[in-house]
Amino acid sequence: MKEIKKDNLTVKIFDSRDEMGKAAGEAAANKIKELIAKKGEVNMIFAAAPSQNETLKTLCESDVDWTKVNAFHMDEYVGLSKDAPQGFGNFLKDRIFSLLPFKSVNYINAENETAEETCARYAKLIKENPIDIVCLGIGENGHIAFNDPHVADFNDSEIIKKVELDNVCRQQQVNDGCFENLESVPLYALTLTVPTLFNADYLFCTVPASTKADAVYKTVNNEINEELPATIMRKHKNAIMYCDKDSGAKLF
Repeated sequence: MKEIKKDNLTVKIFDSRDEMGKAAGEAAANKIKELIAKKGEVNMIFAAAPSQNETLKTLCESDVDWTKVNAFHMDEYVGLSKDAPQGFGNFLKDRIFSLLPFKSVNYINAENETAEETCARYAKLIKENPIDIVCLGIGENGHIAFNDPHVADFNDSEIIKKVELDNVCRQQQVNDGCFENLESVPLYALTLTVPTLFNADYLFCTVPASTKADAVYKTVNNEINEELPATIMRKHKNAIMYCDKDSGAKLF
């Protein structure tokens, strides 16, 4: 394992994707247990993407008391059917939410709501449950959640908002095998905003694969601004980015 630090951000690069996910999951699990011991329960946001598979698997195998964890997810497509496998709520339900006895699981989408009603409901939930931990990734365009460069705002006044996805982000969904072609990827999504994620006490960011090598390099080396939203992690007091040798290749 190699480790570097840029500003406040620690970056750990592992020889394999499995080692990366195991390390990220174990670190997050240890922090959950520590916070449960201190405050009784934990509020936690999960990203939904293939990049998170190894981390989620490790969390599922941990000895965390999940009955003391309130789970949230960070973004969701607008317009997909309720049972669409590409839905991020469905992704997380299959890989962690239905497998563990959470105190509560809070999905963004609900029946018969407009986007505005969903945002109002979810913003209220986040306000009532200040977030302790976020498990996230970064996109090929440097996004965090669905805060693509053209909609990211480090000073956003919203907790969650509707956004239009850029084509780099939409193509990544095809590259990840989630959709057959660009045309089938939704144009819009609901996303927790950058400040909502940044205001969590701890960030565990898992970023595997060569397709993310440019984004990882730029996250560490570019100027901190909305042109590459993930750069904001360099200002966070407790952020760690976990990479495999492919995603971290350009750092050395």
